[in-house]
Amino acid sequence: MCYQFAVSDIASSLLDKDARIAELEAALAARDSLIAALRVQLANLRRMTFGQSSEKLSLQIEQLELALEELEGEAELADARKPCVDRGDQPIPIRSLPGHLPREERRLEPEAGTCTCPDCGGALRPLSEDSDEMLDVLPVQWRVMRTVRPKYSCRSCDRIVQAPVPPKAIARGKASFATLAHVVVNKFDHHLPLYRQAEMMAAQGIEIDRSTLAGWAGQAAALLDPIVSRIREEGLKADKIHADDTPVPMLDPGKGRTATARLWTYVVDDRASGVTCPALVWYRFTSDRSGIHPQGELKSFTGLLQADGYAGYDKLYASGRVREVACWAHFRRKIFENHLGHPTPLTTDLLDRIAQLYRHEADIRGQPPDVRCQHRQQHSKPLIEDLRTAIDDALRRLSPKSSMAKALAYGRKRWAALTIFLDDGKAEIDNNIAERAIRSIAIGRKNWLFAGSKVGGERAAAIYSVIETAKLNGIEPQAYIADVIEKIASDWPASRWDELMPWNWTLDIAPASMAA
Repeated sequence: MCYQFAVSDIASSLLDKDARIAELEAALAARDSLIAALRVQLANLRRMTFGQSSEKLSLQIEQLELALEELEGEAELADARKPCVDRGDQPIPIRSLPGHLPREERRLEPEAGTCTCPDCGGALRPLSEDSDEMLDVLPVQWRVMRTVRPKYSCRSCDRIVQAPVPPKAIARGKASFATLAHVVVNKFDHHLPLYRQAEMMAAQGIEIDRSTLAGWAGQAAALLDPIVSRIREEGLKADKIHADDTPVPMLDPGKGRTATARLWTYVVDDRASGVTCPALVWYRFTSDRSGIHPQGELKSFTGLLQADGYAGYDKLYASGRVREVACWAHFRRKIFENHLGHPTPLTTDLLDRIAQLYRHEADIRGQPPDVRCQHRQQHSKPLIEDLRTAIDDALRRLSPKSSMAKALAYGRKRWAALTIFLDDGKAEIDNNIAERAIRSIAIGRKNWLFAGSKVGGERAAAIYSVIETAKLNGIEPQAYIADVIEKIASDWPASRWDELMPWNWTLDIAPASMAA
């Protein structure tokens, strides 16, 4: 009888174990499914060229990134704890590490040495070797560059000979050009405020006041001024500019709170139409959003201006020199907001029609303007004519006071500007190029607190212009800024400014000492 109970207990235990295993396997399958779903959702958000505002979209992406990091971390930890399983002849994929990284070899010899066999005492001979590479990291290494200039005297005439004083990033300062570049790129590209940088340096035994770091950033901006001016000059020569703006907080000591200033972006980027002219962007900081700011900035510009429906641009369009190109992403966004709150067959139909336009744009991305224009005339123009008819029919049925009617009226009011891209192959269907240039500002918005004047904002706009233009041209900003400000401080000749522009710059340009 006891034996029967024991068998029964064992069987029950096995059933419980099987049930627990099945439960764990189901949980793992659910986790893997959730990770896959989050990856797909994240990929879709990254591919989105329209929809919610870029700020809300960026926040949504950041939240998904954090959730995915946690789940993937748990998954990797669980997989690492699993016992190794012999895969037989199945090859194990090997991910190679970048070849440009420096290599440091650590050679592990047998404990018994390389001459004598530990089993029989026989002589060892080389057979082969196994190797494995791991990605390693060193903390930021601060060092002191000591410059020594020996003096020599002539025994015949007593003349003293000595090398000239090399240029310094800051007169009587202790920061190198590379240090200035490191500080500004960390602040404006990696979004590390100066007080955090000061804390990180202090942890390594380097006590630098935040005010000193601010002075270094200001000196870097001053040295970069010729580059910023040339970027703007080249940009205004283009025949198409993308423009946008975003609010930034600015300290207002008189009122004891922050005021809302603006940062404007102007982008020249025709790579989508196969044009090889340099891609560039420059920023302007203003204390308000008055229309006089873009009007003054673009007073010498002639060509296409792709922007939102801000009324401050209207005087530019009225001049006849500038043609308005409206943004389908803005128009679609207004329809989509109504669709989110109250989806209807009308909103679904209109969104599907606009999505067809974007699919045709994807087919011709990177093609020459004439090819793009021909394709749009053949495929997009009929879709847009049908879309206009559908919108007009809807406006006759909807109440003029409804939010959907207002969204559609917004588009119909700008219909001529929305359809210019059909006849001009260089024009884009939307203004996402400018919105991408603003996105980096939105990420670092918490850093935008200025000491009661426009100086800090103007300084930031200048540095952003250089960093973002460098990135548009595939250049690492810190290396670029460190090299260029040293050359500028070494009296680089004005006749050779173009060599220092991000679209021409290379590290093998003649050193600063040979610039004259």
